[in-house]
Amino acid sequence: MVFSPNIILFLALCLLPEMKSSMVNLNSNGYDGIVIAINPSVPEDEKLIQNIKEMVIEASTYLFQATKRRVYFRNVHILIPTTWKSKSEYLMPKQESYDQADVIIANPSLKYADDPYTLQYGQCGDKGQYIHLTPNFLLTNNLSVYGSRGRVFVHEWAHLRWGVFDEYNVDMPFYSTRMNTIEATRCSARITGLKVVFNDCRGGSCITRPCRRDSQTGLYEAKCTFIPDKSQSANESIMFMQNLNSVTEFCTANTHNTEAPNLQNKMCNRRSTWDVIMESKDLQNATPMKGTDPPPPPIISLVRSKQRVVCLVLDKSGSMGSEDRLLRMNQAAELYLIQIIERGSLVGMVTFDSSATIQNNLVAITDDDSYQKITANLPPAAGGGTSICSGLKAGFQAITNSNQNVSGSEIVLLTDGEDEGIQSCFQEANRSGAIIHTIAMGPSAARELETLSNMTGGFQFFAHKDANGLIDAFSRISARSGNISQQALQLESKALNVTARKWINGTVPVDSTIGNDTFFVVTWTVGKPEIILQDPKGKKYGTSDFKEDRLNTRSARLRIPGIAETGTWTYSLLNKYLAPQLLTVTVTTRAKSPTTLPVIATAHMSRSTAHYPSPLIVYARVSQGFLPVLGINVTAVIEAEDGHQVTLALWDNGAGADTVKNDGIYSRYFTEYRGNGRYSLKVHAQARDNRARLSLRPQQNKALYVPGYVENGKIILNSPRPETKDQKAEVGMEDFSRVTSGGSFTVSGAPPSDNQTHVFLPGKISDLEAKFKGNYIQLSWTAPGYFLDKGRAEGYIIRISERLQELQNDFDHAALVNTSRLIPKEAGSREIFEFKPGPFKIENGTNFHIAIQAIYQVNLTSEVSNIAQVTKFIPSQEPSTPALGTNIHAVSLAIWGLAVILPILKLEIVFLIGRLGRERNQSCQFLRFSDVKTRRGAGSRTAHSTRPPGRSRVGLPASRRAAAVLQGAPLPPAARARLRPAAGARLASSDGDAAPPGGDARRSPARPPPPERTLAALLPAARAPRPVGKRPSAFLAPPSACPSAETTAAAAALAPPPSASHVCPRRPGPAAAPPR
Repeated sequence: MVFSPNIILFLALCLLPEMKSSMVNLNSNGYDGIVIAINPSVPEDEKLIQNIKEMVIEASTYLFQATKRRVYFRNVHILIPTTWKSKSEYLMPKQESYDQADVIIANPSLKYADDPYTLQYGQCGDKGQYIHLTPNFLLTNNLSVYGSRGRVFVHEWAHLRWGVFDEYNVDMPFYSTRMNTIEATRCSARITGLKVVFNDCRGGSCITRPCRRDSQTGLYEAKCTFIPDKSQSANESIMFMQNLNSVTEFCTANTHNTEAPNLQNKMCNRRSTWDVIMESKDLQNATPMKGTDPPPPPIISLVRSKQRVVCLVLDKSGSMGSEDRLLRMNQAAELYLIQIIERGSLVGMVTFDSSATIQNNLVAITDDDSYQKITANLPPAAGGGTSICSGLKAGFQAITNSNQNVSGSEIVLLTDGEDEGIQSCFQEANRSGAIIHTIAMGPSAARELETLSNMTGGFQFFAHKDANGLIDAFSRISARSGNISQQALQLESKALNVTARKWINGTVPVDSTIGNDTFFVVTWTVGKPEIILQDPKGKKYGTSDFKEDRLNTRSARLRIPGIAETGTWTYSLLNKYLAPQLLTVTVTTRAKSPTTLPVIATAHMSRSTAHYPSPLIVYARVSQGFLPVLGINVTAVIEAEDGHQVTLALWDNGAGADTVKNDGIYSRYFTEYRGNGRYSLKVHAQARDNRARLSLRPQQNKALYVPGYVENGKIILNSPRPETKDQKAEVGMEDFSRVTSGGSFTVSGAPPSDNQTHVFLPGKISDLEAKFKGNYIQLSWTAPGYFLDKGRAEGYIIRISERLQELQNDFDHAALVNTSRLIPKEAGSREIFEFKPGPFKIENGTNFHIAIQAIYQVNLTSEVSNIAQVTKFIPSQEPSTPALGTNIHAVSLAIWGLAVILPILKLEIVFLIGRLGRERNQSCQFLRFSDVKTRRGAGSRTAHSTRPPGRSRVGLPASRRAAAVLQGAPLPPAARARLRPAAGARLASSDGDAAPPGGDARRSPARPPPPERTLAALLPAARAPRPVGKRPSAFLAPPSACPSAETTAAAAALAPPPSASHVCPRRPGPAAAPPR
């Protein structure tokens, strides 16, 4: 059967965009091809299998209900490891493997870390990598903590398949609403419960007290906990607390809590989870099933992994003779057979040109001599045409000739040529059940290769100019069983052009988790160089210790006996020839022992295809077990078909392409396209100078551990969460080095590199934070680039509002903060900016929302950032209360003292009233400004006046200031200049140094005129409510607003000096009272 070009294009578009080779597909409302794989280290347990089945069956019905009858689980495969006994009910695997499973069952790296979670680090709507469930979670009754396992599975499936995020926040469990109330971070806001602090917990019961406000944040104290009511009326949301019986839905646009500071709001621009789910390809093509019947139960199959079977299918056509391709292929194949393939594997080899030849049926790799049976048959010369399908069919035949099943076996297909008939074997390849890894060598390799690898769950690679490109590709094709101790790890991959008679030097760190089966390999293009290798203890290896292969592949290798010494190894190579030559160094090793978890690095692109100008994201994950490794240098090298290489430093800073800071996922945008075609990815992770750290923090994107419930007014606690000591700590790590291939990707629609216009916008700021420092608001964020995360933006637009919806729906008309003195830094740098929110009245409980855009040139503006919230909180002075045991005589004495003091106070009040008469004629004079100066760096203005002795700076005596307070009189502009903080701004570097102010903030002229502000509004005792969104304006106070001389003077004595004044006409008053 021959596929038409249209079918080939359809397959490419459907299969290639996946960034992970999951075999899941949705057909007629049912999910097929779900793989749940059990790690080889998990002990055999029939109860585990039974509980997995029950979880999937329950989850299918719950998913069907949650998606409003749209999708359910139809076919699920449970992959049994080879460490478990074989049984007749276990089926033969096809493309299922542990490395590509959708759900993995594995022990945690930390004791008690049994929270179900999803490894998810893409953007909003991007699929996750896998769901991790522990055996303890599946075998222990966690109903009261997480809810039923089926509900938990649906929660994690939404992470994995639809790219939504959690609606809680363990780091910020409470927030201040626009109504100045404190609420638990949740969705929907209709979920009810108590906010309490637990004291003195013993035997499952605790003494509780109400939560208090934190004096710094204005939110509840750190120990405050939200305890949900057991009985709820809300039906949402599954991404908050799926364990509540009433919760059967995801938050919709009508029920979504846009104010909650959770990851869903941050990553998805405050869209509801249901809106994101409905935009997925799954739900776009799934209409609700008719009727009221539940979905059919899932079909669950048990599939057992088998011994690894690999067949190399290598091209030896005439085009392989150019650019040393055949030689490089033989070097890489030899390295794969000697250093990469696991002991106990079965390996065969086929070579092809216009026809195919089986060079070796399957050979068991059991000792050092086994591989020589295969390497002896590597092709010595190139010639003939290219028939890829002939090579594939011969590969299948080599497997069956050895009484092995093609299903579940692996084919490594390498070719540099085109084959118009390749599509004729697509159906047979897909039906075979084999996993096909493809390596495209050079720019002319068949474009259909990637379709083969994607439809069968294999890897795809591209190698061209990079001398080590083929070696890197073969090194990546290691065991897929989940047994990390068997996998080969690449420590070094370096190619250097060395001039005549010159030395080159290098170092390779060998950390304490590795060292078994360690090889140093050197290749050359002219002649074998002089080699000196020294271990950390000073032992040296010379040129004679590096053995050349009898096939004359221009390579020599040294295998370190036993376990390689821990520490830094140094090597030196001398090109002793008169001609320059290309020298390469490759170092591979394995884990020190089966019980030692080594550091692992993996890499991939966000998609396998990109259509210009759509950007791609480079991802690299560095971990030890399931724990992330932080603080290291991760570099990506991307090579185009023309040989041009782009080097990117990847970041784990929680900004730009990186979703979460310090999660061991290093990311960066890639936009430097150089025309259409294939690109390769290689990543180098290095820990230097003892800066690496192992994070022990809990995983993100997990089911929430619920501490208890409120039932009939009483708090019923769950068992305390088991935690390791110092759970949030980071452990120092030794230096290490890892190299890994990230496969290849394909670009279309891109113009030539010399004809590209600037089409990318500045990067969106996603980590904006705000806090009050006195009367200033301090903002901090990671600087974006002038396009995405490259270079430097030209400026920032910062807007502020008291209403969240204004920034969400009408950002361009919110109040503008002056940023004229804010000069953007290089992308990836930390920005700190301080300003006074001048147009606004700041008082206790005032909420501000702030957002920012980066700009480049006139017409290129980034998306609006995440919206940061900041609340002004002024701690109240709580009066001290005497203890209940206070002596009655002390109380009596206090009462007697008051009786004596009150008559004296009465006389003082009479005296003050008399003094008012002397000051009445001076009460409302105009304020003369003769010396107005600006305090640079403070962002506000201070007015200095020439005034009579005893006169206040604002032109009002104390009695008049009190009168203004009591009568609510408006304030003159001079006084308001002190009262109103100018919207000036000051810049602060990361070390806190202040720079000159940036001027006043501006508001949109479209806003309605503000009401008059009075000094009465500043005092809690006389505060008037202020309409939201209004601002003060300068004005002349009407005469009626001026206080009379008879105003009570007691308030004048108590009133603080105002920071503003108003202007009143002079008017006569009663005669002054005689002095005392």
